[in-house]
Amino acid sequence: MEKTLSAYRELGPKHYRETSGLYYEDFEVGDVFEHRPGRTITDVDNIWMTLLTMNVQPVHFDAAYAAKTEWKKMLVDSTLTLALLTGMSVRTVSAKVVANLGWDKVKATHPIFAGDTLYAESTVLSKRDSKSRPTQGIVTVSTRGLNQDGIDVMSFERTMLIYKRGRSPEGAANY
Repeated sequence: MEKTLSAYRELGPKHYRETSGLYYEDFEVGDVFEHRPGRTITDVDNIWMTLLTMNVQPVHFDAAYAAKTEWKKMLVDSTLTLALLTGMSVRTVSAKVVANLGWDKVKATHPIFAGDTLYAESTVLSKRDSKSRPTQGIVTVSTRGLNQDGIDVMSFERTMLIYKRGRSPEGAANY
Protein backbone atom coordinates (compact mmCIF):
# COMPACT_ATOMS: atom_id res chain seq x y z
CA MET A 1 0.00 0.00 0.00
CA GLU A 2 1.34 3.41 -0.96
CA LYS A 3 1.34 5.98 1.83
CA THR A 4 0.64 9.63 1.07
CA LEU A 5 1.46 12.34 3.60
CA SER A 6 -0.24 15.60 2.73
CA ALA A 7 1.47 18.97 3.05
CA TYR A 8 -1.76 20.89 2.43
CA ARG A 9 -5.20 21.03 3.98
CA GLU A 10 -8.12 21.94 1.73
CA LEU A 11 -10.08 24.86 3.17
CA GLY A 12 -12.47 25.18 0.25
CA PRO A 13 -12.60 24.87 -3.53
CA LYS A 14 -9.12 25.70 -4.89
CA HIS A 15 -8.10 27.04 -1.47
CA TYR A 16 -5.39 25.25 0.55
CA ARG A 17 -3.40 25.91 3.70
CA GLU A 18 0.16 24.67 3.89
CA THR A 19 0.74 22.38 6.84
CA SER A 20 3.77 20.66 8.25
CA GLY A 21 4.48 17.76 10.50
CA LEU A 22 3.04 14.35 11.03
CA TYR A 23 0.41 13.23 13.48
CA TYR A 24 1.17 10.30 15.74
CA GLU A 25 -0.83 7.97 13.46
CA ASP A 26 1.34 8.92 10.46
CA PHE A 27 4.57 7.56 11.94
CA GLU A 28 5.61 4.00 11.15
CA VAL A 29 8.68 2.35 12.62
CA GLY A 30 11.36 2.17 9.93
CA ASP A 31 10.19 5.23 7.97
CA VAL A 32 13.13 7.39 6.85
CA PHE A 33 12.68 11.11 6.14
CA GLU A 34 15.33 13.14 4.33
CA HIS A 35 15.13 16.74 5.52
CA ARG A 36 15.71 19.46 2.93
CA PRO A 37 16.91 22.06 2.21
CA GLY A 38 20.41 21.75 3.56
CA ARG A 39 22.10 24.54 5.49
CA THR A 40 25.55 25.99 4.83
CA ILE A 41 27.23 27.15 8.03
CA THR A 42 29.07 30.47 8.11
CA ASP A 43 31.65 31.94 10.49
CA VAL A 44 28.96 34.39 11.64
CA ASP A 45 26.62 31.50 12.59
CA ASN A 46 29.38 29.90 14.62
CA ILE A 47 30.52 33.09 16.35
CA TRP A 48 26.94 34.07 17.22
CA MET A 49 26.33 30.66 18.75
CA THR A 50 29.41 30.98 20.94
CA LEU A 51 28.26 34.44 22.05
CA LEU A 52 24.68 33.34 22.73
CA THR A 53 25.74 30.30 24.73
CA MET A 54 28.74 31.94 26.42
CA ASN A 55 31.01 29.18 25.10
CA VAL A 56 34.49 30.56 25.76
CA GLN A 57 36.45 27.80 23.98
CA PRO A 58 38.65 29.87 21.61
CA VAL A 59 38.79 27.19 18.90
CA HIS A 60 35.27 28.36 17.95
CA PHE A 61 35.86 32.12 17.64
CA ASP A 62 39.59 32.96 17.72
CA ALA A 63 41.11 32.32 14.27
CA ALA A 64 44.68 32.90 15.48
CA TYR A 65 44.24 30.36 18.28
CA ALA A 66 42.47 27.87 16.01
CA ALA A 67 45.31 28.12 13.43
CA LYS A 68 47.63 26.57 16.05
CA THR A 69 45.39 23.54 16.62
CA GLU A 70 45.36 20.28 14.69
CA TRP A 71 42.40 21.64 12.70
CA LYS A 72 44.29 24.79 11.53
CA LYS A 73 40.99 26.70 11.46
CA MET A 74 37.96 27.41 13.63
CA LEU A 75 35.69 24.49 14.48
CA VAL A 76 31.94 24.90 14.46
CA ASP A 77 30.46 24.63 17.96
CA SER A 78 28.85 21.16 18.22
CA THR A 79 25.80 22.60 19.98
CA LEU A 80 25.14 24.63 16.82
CA THR A 81 25.28 21.42 14.80
CA LEU A 82 22.83 19.74 17.19
CA ALA A 83 20.46 22.73 17.04
CA LEU A 84 20.58 22.91 13.22
CA LEU A 85 19.96 19.20 12.72
CA THR A 86 17.08 19.29 15.18
CA GLY A 87 15.64 22.33 13.43
CA MET A 88 15.96 20.72 10.01
CA SER A 89 13.81 17.81 11.21
CA VAL A 90 11.02 19.91 12.73
CA ARG A 91 8.99 20.38 9.55
CA THR A 92 8.45 16.62 9.33
CA VAL A 93 8.93 14.88 12.66
CA SER A 94 8.04 17.47 15.29
CA ALA A 95 5.86 20.21 13.81
CA LYS A 96 2.94 18.61 15.67
CA VAL A 97 4.88 18.14 18.90
CA VAL A 98 3.39 18.74 22.33
CA ALA A 99 6.82 18.54 23.94
CA ASN A 100 10.31 17.26 23.33
CA LEU A 101 10.98 14.62 25.96
CA GLY A 102 14.70 14.24 25.44
CA TRP A 103 17.77 13.92 23.27
CA ASP A 104 19.86 10.80 23.81
CA LYS A 105 22.99 9.18 22.40
CA VAL A 106 24.31 12.43 20.89
CA LYS A 107 27.52 11.67 18.98
CA ALA A 108 29.71 14.21 17.20
CA THR A 109 31.50 12.00 14.68
CA HIS A 110 33.26 14.42 12.32
CA PRO A 111 34.44 18.03 12.62
CA ILE A 112 32.42 20.81 10.99
CA PHE A 113 33.88 24.04 9.62
CA ALA A 114 32.41 27.23 8.22
CA GLY A 115 31.49 26.57 4.60
CA ASP A 116 30.26 23.03 5.28
CA THR A 117 26.68 22.27 4.26
CA LEU A 118 24.63 20.03 6.52
CA TYR A 119 21.78 17.72 5.59
CA ALA A 120 19.69 15.61 7.95
CA GLU A 121 17.63 12.46 7.87
CA SER A 122 15.50 10.85 10.55
CA THR A 123 14.46 7.24 11.00
CA VAL A 124 11.45 6.34 13.16
CA LEU A 125 12.68 3.96 15.87
CA SER A 126 9.56 3.49 17.98
CA LYS A 127 6.11 4.78 18.80
CA ARG A 128 3.56 4.08 21.50
CA ASP A 129 0.40 5.59 22.89
CA SER A 130 0.93 7.85 25.88
CA LYS A 131 -0.29 6.15 29.06
CA SER A 132 -1.23 9.42 30.75
CA ARG A 133 -2.38 11.45 27.72
CA PRO A 134 -4.81 9.54 25.50
CA THR A 135 -4.86 12.29 22.85
CA GLN A 136 -1.10 11.99 22.31
CA GLY A 137 1.58 9.45 21.54
CA ILE A 138 5.33 9.09 22.06
CA VAL A 139 7.62 8.82 19.04
CA THR A 140 11.39 8.28 19.03
CA VAL A 141 13.50 9.05 15.97
CA SER A 142 17.18 8.69 15.21
CA THR A 143 18.52 11.71 13.33
CA ARG A 144 21.83 11.81 11.56
CA GLY A 145 23.58 14.75 10.02
CA LEU A 146 25.70 14.51 6.90
CA ASN A 147 27.97 17.07 5.31
CA GLN A 148 28.14 17.98 1.63
CA ASP A 149 30.42 14.98 1.01
CA GLY A 150 27.96 12.51 2.56
CA ILE A 151 30.09 12.05 5.69
CA ASP A 152 28.19 11.45 8.94
CA VAL A 153 28.95 14.38 11.24
CA MET A 154 26.50 13.84 14.11
CA SER A 155 23.77 11.48 15.26
CA PHE A 156 21.25 11.49 18.08
CA GLU A 157 17.95 10.05 19.21
CA ARG A 158 15.05 12.35 20.06
CA THR A 159 11.85 11.39 21.85
CA MET A 160 8.75 13.54 21.43
CA LEU A 161 5.17 13.70 22.62
CA ILE A 162 3.07 14.09 19.44
CA TYR A 163 -0.59 15.06 18.97
CA LYS A 164 -2.95 12.47 17.57
CA ARG A 165 -5.03 13.42 14.55
CA GLY A 166 -7.81 15.87 15.33
CA ARG A 167 -6.31 16.76 18.72
CA SER A 168 -3.80 19.52 17.84
CA PRO A 169 -4.28 23.29 18.00
CA GLU A 170 -4.14 23.47 14.20
CA GLY A 171 -7.77 22.36 14.14
CA ALA A 172 -8.67 25.86 15.34
CA ALA A 173 -10.54 27.91 12.72
CA ASN A 174 -7.93 30.67 12.37
CA TYR A 175 -4.83 28.52 12.42
